[in-house]
Amino acid sequence: MEKKLVLIRHGQSEWNKLNLFTGWKDVDLSEQGKQEAAQAGKAMLEYNVTPEICFTSFLKRAIKTLNIVLDTMNLDYLPVYKSWRLNEKHYGQLQGLNKKETAEKYGDDQVLQWRRVFDCQPPALAEDDERSPLKELRYKDVDKKDLPLTESLKDCIARCMPYFNEVILPEFKNHDTILIAAHGNSLRGIVKNLKNMSEDEIIKFNIPTGIPYLFTFDENLNLKEDRFLGDEETVKKLMESVANQGKK
Repeated sequence: MEKKLVLIRHGQSEWNKLNLFTGWKDVDLSEQGKQEAAQAGKAMLEYNVTPEICFTSFLKRAIKTLNIVLDTMNLDYLPVYKSWRLNEKHYGQLQGLNKKETAEKYGDDQVLQWRRVFDCQPPALAEDDERSPLKELRYKDVDKKDLPLTESLKDCIARCMPYFNEVILPEFKNHDTILIAAHGNSLRGIVKNLKNMSEDEIIKFNIPTGIPYLFTFDENLNLKEDRFLGDEETVKKLMESVANQGKK
């Protein structure tokens, strides 16, 4: 029996619209983001991909994307599990800064390194910074030593992948189709591992908002196929748009 995994990067957020570094800041969906989420649900219906269990992060832009997808598919009753480990990469002191202005100040190459280089961390927040996760009630049950004040992509993947491997993948024993609604970098880590991509390849790989990304496996969880559920030209343009966010 085939197994299916669907990854959805949350729809456009209010800070995506303003081209700001978001990270762990809990920003809501924009109206466009809500429409993208609804369209993602319609695409899954069109391609006859029906999830049975769902996972998302602690951040409302991913949670609301998932809720809209499920509502569009009339699957609101499905079990949903939330984990901080699926949160976006933490951008440290960059959170709240405009990506274009940051690129003008530090240069495209430096911003690309902060955004994508595998082991490059942006400048860290101070523990007492108002943006610190140490100050947020939602993380009160998380060991303080596990809460980041900045992260590289390597750090984000190290946080995310044990949860994916130890909690999400075992659900294929009981379910045929799993849906994850999360973020560009946490999903990038999953994609890197599933496709055995190099660090250079993952730097250049962009996941568009609100387009379901389907992975199909055989019964032994060997990857057979991966594809975006959408028009190829539209997906390409959206991926290029993501790539250009951090440029002058």
